[in-house]
Amino acid sequence: MASEANDARGELEPDQVAALAREGAQLVDVREPDEHLAGHIEGSVLIELNRLPSETEAIDRDRPVVFYCRSGARSELATQAFRTAGYEAYNLSGGLHAWAGRGLPLEPAGGRVA
Repeated sequence: MASEANDARGELEPDQVAALAREGAQLVDVREPDEHLAGHIEGSVLIELNRLPSETEAIDRDRPVVFYCRSGARSELATQAFRTAGYEAYNLSGGLHAWAGRGLPLEPAGGRVA
């Protein structure tokens, strides 16, 4: 489990995110399109960080949402904004680097962190 400090900031470890995704959480990649094409988490949607304010209707307020990026910095900004707005929002701690580092799969097959 994540430490209390991480949980208070909405940070989740890759294994926790994988479990939450299996339970129906939304996964949102806030990177750029070329980064997403290189490799992403299965089932995630791409909403670039700078487009998030105009795309909030694409995110279901009634389901948890996990934001991620390459290292966790951009997605942390999104997480904090959505938590402040009342969403059950989380950040993938360490980003896609941490996800891949744990051996969790990327799409497409043979995908990479860009």
